[in-house]
Amino acid sequence: MDIIFLNENMMGPNAWLLAEELTANLPLKKGMRVLDLGCGRGLTSVFLAEKFGVEVFALDLWTDATENYKRFKQAGVSDLIVPLQFDALQLPFAEGFFDAVISVDSYHYFGNNDTYFEKVLKPILKKDAAVVAIAFPGMKYEVHDHIPEEMKPLWEAEALEMWHSMDWWKPKFEPYLKDFRIAEMDCFDRAWNDWLSCDNPYAVEDRLMMETDHGRFMNLIKLTGSIR
Repeated sequence: MDIIFLNENMMGPNAWLLAEELTANLPLKKGMRVLDLGCGRGLTSVFLAEKFGVEVFALDLWTDATENYKRFKQAGVSDLIVPLQFDALQLPFAEGFFDAVISVDSYHYFGNNDTYFEKVLKPILKKDAAVVAIAFPGMKYEVHDHIPEEMKPLWEAEALEMWHSMDWWKPKFEPYLKDFRIAEMDCFDRAWNDWLSCDNPYAVEDRLMMETDHGRFMNLIKLTGSIR
């Protein structure tokens, strides 16, 4: 991955690294239709197209589809990626359409509830086959009732509503997935350091938060499985 392209398009912890770890053991193959749910500026879509040769539907609410299309052409993979701008709460796809869904650093914005996966996402995935792989920021344990004093000025209330522990997330997925696995991500330090070292103003703002946390509370969570 070209470092300039990467730095220009990161929107948080290095999504390329997250996607590499998340998909390391997934049975993704050329010809599969894959939904990149909440793709941001398309780094993960480029990764999936380059690495696996799959047909990627790159969907995001806040990133313009035309701008992402330009990025995909720049990366030389526009023939494998369909850029889309839609709300994740209203997915415009047929039932059973996708062979897999990949979501990196976005699912917590819209799926942090008891109904999204079952009611919105699961229906558009192939029954008894579709691969599910999701990565998002979380917490080592539920801190919401006992927020550390030093973190209170650094954690926004909106973010705290979305950051949870593996135990909190597990029942949202386990009833619907075979071979379900959930774990902390190994690339936490590398992914965050790549983000914090770039000159994006949001990255600069995050430096004090990560320095103060110092690996005590925050983590990155990955989960995988296949539709029952």
